[in-house]
Amino acid sequence: MIAEQSAEMDFSNKKFLVVDDFQGMRNMMRDILRNCGANARHIEMAANGGQAIAMLQREKFDVVLCDFNLGPGRNGQQVLEEAKYRELIGPACAWIMITAEKTTDAVTGTAEYQPDAYLLKPLTEATLRMRLARIWDKKAAFSTIDAALVRKDHAKALQLCDERLAKDKANAAELKRFKCQLLLDIGELDLARKEYTAVLAVRDTPWAKLGLAKVAFLNGDFNGARKLLEEVVAENKAFLEAYDWLAKTYQASGNMESAEQVLERAAKLSPNSVLRQKTLGEVALKLGKLDNAEHAFRKSVTLGEHSVLKTPGAYLGLAKTCSAKHSPDEALRVLNNLSKTFEQEDVQLKALAVEGQIHHQNGNIEQAEKIAQQLGERMSAVVVVADSETTMEVARLLMSTGDLDSARTMLLDEVKNNPENRTLLAEIREVFDAANMSEEGERIVEASRKEALEMMNRGVLLARDGKLDEAVGWMRNARLAMPRNVRVLFNFVHVIVTKMQQHGVDEQLIEEARTSLESANQLAPGDRRYGQMTGALDKLVSDEAAS
Repeated sequence: MIAEQSAEMDFSNKKFLVVDDFQGMRNMMRDILRNCGANARHIEMAANGGQAIAMLQREKFDVVLCDFNLGPGRNGQQVLEEAKYRELIGPACAWIMITAEKTTDAVTGTAEYQPDAYLLKPLTEATLRMRLARIWDKKAAFSTIDAALVRKDHAKALQLCDERLAKDKANAAELKRFKCQLLLDIGELDLARKEYTAVLAVRDTPWAKLGLAKVAFLNGDFNGARKLLEEVVAENKAFLEAYDWLAKTYQASGNMESAEQVLERAAKLSPNSVLRQKTLGEVALKLGKLDNAEHAFRKSVTLGEHSVLKTPGAYLGLAKTCSAKHSPDEALRVLNNLSKTFEQEDVQLKALAVEGQIHHQNGNIEQAEKIAQQLGERMSAVVVVADSETTMEVARLLMSTGDLDSARTMLLDEVKNNPENRTLLAEIREVFDAANMSEEGERIVEASRKEALEMMNRGVLLARDGKLDEAVGWMRNARLAMPRNVRVLFNFVHVIVTKMQQHGVDEQLIEEARTSLESANQLAPGDRRYGQMTGALDKLVSDEAAS
């Protein structure tokens, strides 16, 4: 059956990218593809990971044949993870990893990023034909869906999924899994729950149970998520994504010991994950297990050298760990490397804040206070828009150096911008606890949270009562008070749309709405409300132009 399908396959209209650091191997792969019927003009070749990423940025390929070991720089796994992370490839692209590497670490690590096939050298024409024959039909099922996703038309992608599901029984499982994940990605949690439940009613499918756990987690049901995830990892020992979500659930519930145990189990299965090692380091640091934290952070830094998933958090965690182990000079060297590696303003601020904490911990109070003053001035500047992580680091330093008023103001602003983020609220309470201000901290955090929730919802309630001008004014003030509160930003746009639907288009309001939408999209990329509100605005504008 497969052999017959291979004979009928048409390679001539497909675009191929061959990635290998040896020219002889690239030429051999090109010849194999030409023997299979590929058009020589449709075969591109890259000698390293950097070239591969550049080519993937320029055009879409139907098939990528990528060696695992690519010499200095990115390896094949890192090319694949960057291509997926930056959405340079979609579900219609077939990615085949080719390597002589047979170690468990390499195979498991690459499998985490889900290549369509993993082939060992030496590769033959017959092997490639056979494996591609198994992949073609599946990829064809996603071609139109992939095109819709490139346009960010999620509604169309879901429609195409349903249309394909109605007639394509062979790929039904993959299509259903993709549809469920897409519903999760755009925030349609109720629909996703129904789809996952329907799958599980037919068969106990691990990915569907994981998906149901994700829905529970995103709805704040950590206990329900934990039970499902414990079942998944007990029955599927190598399901790494389930381990990560179980650890995340334990962390959200405050059970750091269990989170560490789960992450360690996952790290033994696949030790080369940049983000998992960073998370393991953070959990170990919170537990005071400094040797474990240092090992995990150092591994994350090393693995991330050529990875798009490289994160300043690993450097910051390593610096904090070194300081806690009474090695301030090493901690400062780590921060110096961080500042050279990441040039973003928010990273520089975090590094400076942690530097101040290190000086304070090691008795250099004068230098810590000097850095705290410098940071306070920079944070108050209009041009600096700090994220939550930066604000927290600066607030910790200000609190430890005695600038309680500034620290309190920063922390309460974080509460107002993130009143539903349980993890962040717990961190804020910890900062107050460390300053022996537990009771005051709990009181003002809760008061700020309630104030934020009131402001978030009041404008929508005014709009429902028909008080549209008052609603717009209220939400405008709420946005000024909480510029990083995603729900405020979307609620402001909702109120503006409601007003203009009843009273006509206003150019100033259109501009305010679009600015708010872009801010929300930067803070929460992929939120379904962005597409919904953008569509509503576009319709108002087009209807106005047509009238």
